[in-house]
Amino acid sequence: MSVHATARLRAEPDGRGSTALPVLESAGPLALRRTRSPLPGHARVTVVGAMSAPLNGDRLALEAEVADGARLTVDAAAATVALPGARADGEPSTYTVSLSVGEGATLRWLPEQLVSAHGSDLRQTTRVELAPTARLLLREEQILGRHGEPTGALTTRLTVHRAGRPLLDQQLAYGPGAPGGWDGPAVLGGHRAVGQLLLCDPAFGDAPPPARLLGPTAALTPLAGPAVLVTAVAADARLLRAVLDEALHGLLDGLLDGPASHHGDRVR
Repeated sequence: MSVHATARLRAEPDGRGSTALPVLESAGPLALRRTRSPLPGHARVTVVGAMSAPLNGDRLALEAEVADGARLTVDAAAATVALPGARADGEPSTYTVSLSVGEGATLRWLPEQLVSAHGSDLRQTTRVELAPTARLLLREEQILGRHGEPTGALTTRLTVHRAGRPLLDQQLAYGPGAPGGWDGPAVLGGHRAVGQLLLCDPAFGDAPPPARLLGPTAALTPLAGPAVLVTAVAADARLLRAVLDEALHGLLDGLLDGPASHHGDRVR
């Protein structure tokens, strides 16, 4: 039997210089736990997998709202593994993430890797709505197949709007059923780990970083707005994370303290 579940959380200022979590609702395999944050003023929520999911046919959703002036980090205790399950009808699983970040608010969305196991079929969608002065750090990583196995079918779409206008709309597809050439030299070139890092900060409005290569398998691209996108491929999850971490440190070091900063807080 498939699982249908929606987890929800809301962060808002607590009036004492920190961030409260008045809504923290777990559901199905998505268990939300408040954990200690190393960043002053930030609340931190860790997603803990309460069961094996998503299996083919599951319908999972996670909704997060960061109110004006709040600061939130969301991470995960472990990788998410998309599995084939026992359904005979071939229905894919879906995982929908909806994020809303208000004026002067900060969201650091840092889940662990999504692993597409052989035989699985997952459609993942992430939608983000940003206020004009919101700050966002978002990381996505996909691992195509567990060790020694081919990948499952995986389609991901990331849509970001800022001040009601499109900032990024990107769809990627891998594995069985994906358009031809997804594993060719012009796309993955045989690599099995792919990821991206999106950093949106009003400080980029004055001096966005220029487009450039970040080693042989990664690139930084400024967007039409105060944001940059880092895209990378690698042989495995460990190497991919190292590339994205190095890119993030370079971007944070390049941000200037100013009106976009919140009492010296960057998107850290």
